Amino acid sequence: MIIGIVGLGLIGGSMAKSIHTRTSHTVYGIDLDHETMMLARMCGSIDAPLTDENLPQCDVILVAIRPGAAIRWVEEHADRIGKRAILVDLCGVKRSVVAAIAPIAEAHDFAYIGGHPMAGKETGGFTSATDDLYVGASMILTPDQRTDMTLLDTLKNLFLDIGFARLTFSDPEEHDRIIAFTSQLAHIVSSAYVKSPEAQRRRGFSAGSFRDMTRVARLDEDMWTELCLADADHLTHELDILIQNLTAYADALKNSDADQLRALLKEGRELKATAGGN
Repeated sequence: MIIGIVGLGLIGGSMAKSIHTRTSHTVYGIDLDHETMMLARMCGSIDAPLTDENLPQCDVILVAIRPGAAIRWVEEHADRIGKRAILVDLCGVKRSVVAAIAPIAEAHDFAYIGGHPMAGKETGGFTSATDDLYVGASMILTPDQRTDMTLLDTLKNLFLDIGFARLTFSDPEEHDRIIAFTSQLAHIVSSAYVKSPEAQRRRGFSAGSFRDMTRVARLDEDMWTELCLADADHLTHELDILIQNLTAYADALKNSDADQLRALLKEGRELKATAGGN
């Protein structure tokens, strides 16, 4: 197959590197950063730049840029996308993106499905991309009434070939509701946590728990602002629950209530055991 990748940052760059390393597919890629394009060509992650001329040849198009930019790219290039092509956006939110792109795909008669690879790092860019980022990860897809089994088989084979362990199917509403808790909330909590003055005085006093809590505070604030605002309703709901739970711990501490604190900690341990490791 010929696969076009729009955006060669961490997600798109890792797609390009994974496809190059693990399959025999041809990869065309495009990124606004000229140095990224040069690096991608030099290391062989893309076979050629993705252009208006070769875009119609693509069997699969992976759009790995921010939600607003992804929508604009599809709007601007819809006339050049082949009718046999499958377009997959890889954005971290789905409701706003799917609502905008699905009608464009239907009007121009190419297949489209929302996607979200559940893998990442705290650092971005092509230089952080690797050919094993997706090994063992889950690929979320949001099929709709236009999605057929041939399309899903094509994507299943592609994503499993490059290392994903499974496909997870959802709808845009469910995706955004759950991802608000599993991803966006964690980034906000980490960002808030490192604002304590003690974070600057902790040398020699930190270990694994501090690293785990602070890792994703090294975020791209522009991207995460866009993602969080697109999912603000679900995210604020999760924040309200977290604040309520934290208040219960604070009250137990202020009141020196050992029984209540023990009960809260026990409840958290048991819920974690029920939830499992991931």
